[in-house]
This record gives sequence, C-alpha cells and structure tokens, in this order.
Amino acid sequence: MIAKPISPPQILLLPSPDWEDYELLDSGNGERLERFGPVTCIRPDVEAIWKPALPETAWQKAQARFVSTPEENGGHWEWRVPPRERWAMQYRNLRFWAQVGGSKHLGVFPEQASQWDWITEQVQSAKRPLQVLNLFGYTGLATLAAAQAGARVTHIDASRKAIAWAQENQRQSGLTDAPIRWLVDDAMKFVRREQRRGSKYDGVILDPPKFGRGPKGEVWEFFKLLPELLQEVGRILGPHPRFILLTAYAVKASAVTLYYAVQELMQTWPGETEAGEVVLIEKSAGRYLSTAIFARWHAKGGKT
Repeated sequence: MIAKPISPPQILLLPSPDWEDYELLDSGNGERLERFGPVTCIRPDVEAIWKPALPETAWQKAQARFVSTPEENGGHWEWRVPPRERWAMQYRNLRFWAQVGGSKHLGVFPEQASQWDWITEQVQSAKRPLQVLNLFGYTGLATLAAAQAGARVTHIDASRKAIAWAQENQRQSGLTDAPIRWLVDDAMKFVRREQRRGSKYDGVILDPPKFGRGPKGEVWEFFKLLPELLQEVGRILGPHPRFILLTAYAVKASAVTLYYAVQELMQTWPGETEAGEVVLIEKSAGRYLSTAIFARWHAKGGKT
C-alpha cells in the first residue's frame, strides 16, 4: 500500500517591521550595517553575499565594527568614537540593555521582535493564566514579552551572566514584580526534573544553540539532542497547551526540518504548525536578510 503524500508546509518569511530603535541600514560583502538605538555598527554576516547598496562612505560613518579573529576565539570591537559599554533600547513596552563584549552579539536579536509579538498574542488570547517555559532564554526578551502579557514564566539559561543581564532588562521594563523564575540550569536536566515533579506548561519557547555547555559542563549538540529534548518537552505539556516556538541559528537545517519536528511533537492536539525564516529588511534596497529558521504551533483559536 502506497502511503498518502504529506502536504508540504508553507514557508513563511517573517520580518519585524515595527522597530523604532533598530534598523538594518544596508548589507553586503558578508557584513551588516546596523543601527542599535544611538549606535551604528558593522557586524559580520555570511548570508549577505551580495554587494552593498549604499556607498562606502555610508559604511565609513559606522561608530563601531566587530572584527572576527580566530586567534581570539571570536573577535573584538573597534570604535571610531569613544566606546560605549552598554546603552538602553526599547521595543514597544520592552526596555532593555544592548551591550558589547567578546562576540558580535549585543544581547538583542532584533529579528525576533515579531516572535515576541506572537508570544504576546498567544498569551493574551488564551484568556486564562498560562505557565510558560523559556529554554535557552539568553537575555530574556521573549520571557519579558510573555510576562508582560500576563504569563507566569520559568526562564532557563546555562549562563549566570545572561541571567543577570535578563534581570536587569526586567527592571528596565518595569516588570520587577512579574512572576518570573530565573534559573541557571541545563535545559535537558531541568525538563527531566520537571517531568518527575509532575510540572506542566502551557507554552514552551526553545532557542537552542548549535553547540553549547551547561553550567556543569554538560554538552549540548543540536542534531544529537534536540529530538530527545522535544520528546521530554512533550511530557511536561499541560492538557491544553497553547503554543510552542522553536528557533534555530547557524545550523545546517531547514525550516522544513523544524516544521516536521514540531508537528510530530504536537500531533495529538488540535492546532496549526507553521515554519519559515525570520528576516531583516534593509532600509537601503529592501532586500530580505535571513537570520534564522523557526517552527511554531498554536492551539486552534489562537492568533497567527
């Protein structure tokens, strides 16, 4: 008997057009020219394989540039102006710190803003208190979006520095009294403990790295451990889950891969799975710069 063909997923390109404190000014030659609040900077991006649309003089006005150097296991920032250690930014009602360090990242992934909006919609449209788990939560902006919308959130990250930064963002956003648990822990170990405790969650956010280590040296490898982690997550979902959001950066996978992983996880609940790429749109030429892939599921009756 020949199996019935599975309908292919529709791949979405998901921009975040509502920023005021961030702009992708231009891109090309393996780099981005960006504005993070008051700071214009240049960062490497292998996806930008085309030529810049703006003249070189526009790029020369950038205040800072991240220079990749393998011997530094990353790189360093070079400034044309007196350097800033950190500065305040805002997206809608979220306020947070951007900060430079030993990597090209500044503590905020602006392409994720549309996902913060989606999380907000899922929480608010549920019309009931939700328990949300954010694994690999980094500096906490997805956590704060969920909490601001009315959810109780458990935020997990292996880095104490990232947790401290997230708590500063919490204070910046005026959410000091929001019901958030900040935990330094290994994602897999935490989920297994929650299963033994009988804990249940209505929404889960996952943004796992390609490779990483837990607080006690636990090794994370995306392709090896993600299927197992998703199985464990499935066991701590409540009887009426509201949403799942899975994002992946810098992995050799497609949005289709994540789509089928999330669809399989949520197959017993009525809802909708969608997948695609989160993108930034240039101010200069309107090109779409892909930054990550995602898949997400929401219960029937939730907004897309």
